[in-house]
Amino acid sequence: MPKILRKDLPEALLRHLLTRMRQRNISHEQLILFARWLDTEPEVPDDKWFKKFSGMTVCGEGELIKTFLQPGQIATGEELN
Repeated sequence: MPKILRKDLPEALLRHLLTRMRQRNISHEQLILFARWLDTEPEVPDDKWFKKFSGMTVCGEGELIKTFLQPGQIATGEELN
């Protein structure tokens, strides 16, 4: 199983993620929880996946994080613990 890519992200993807964080008002506290989770170097499936936090959901596919959702928005793929 791959691990999440944290370096050398495609520029367009990085811009998309930053835009989604702003548009969806992802709080500083949620970003800290997200960063701590990333520090554990979680393994993720090759296909679509998502990880729920108290104030957001992170969605990805394989080693790439694809977007951030607000509570109530529906994620697709395998839910990670």
